[in-house]
Amino acid sequence: MTKRATQLTLRIDLANGVRLGPGKVALLAQIAEHGSIRAAGAALGMSYRRAWLLADEINRMFKEPSIFTRHGGKSGGGAGLTPFGETLLACCRRMEAEARQALGDDLSWLEAQMDPDFTPQGKAAEASGDD
Repeated sequence: MTKRATQLTLRIDLANGVRLGPGKVALLAQIAEHGSIRAAGAALGMSYRRAWLLADEINRMFKEPSIFTRHGGKSGGGAGLTPFGETLLACCRRMEAEARQALGDDLSWLEAQMDPDFTPQGKAAEASGDD
């Protein structure tokens, strides 16, 4: 088993009751990279339906949509980020980087305090595998 590096995961609980976390941010990034909701979902190991539902939720979370879609046809279909979606992704990446930088010493301290022989079991093991 490969040793995982200690990571900081940023999740924002918005006032409207929805969450913006690593899964949605990763989906935005993959849509930008692949130009397709299906390909973005596949890259993240999720079904097309799950990717589509997340994309739809992301589009409804804010005043402006983050993702646009093009219907198929002669030039083919696809998806991408709207200007707002690009700004949202950049904002999320910036918050992640600033949080990592601000908390770097504390994360290093926590990692140094870990028991190398500890193995999580049950729900703790499942949660520790979440990205």
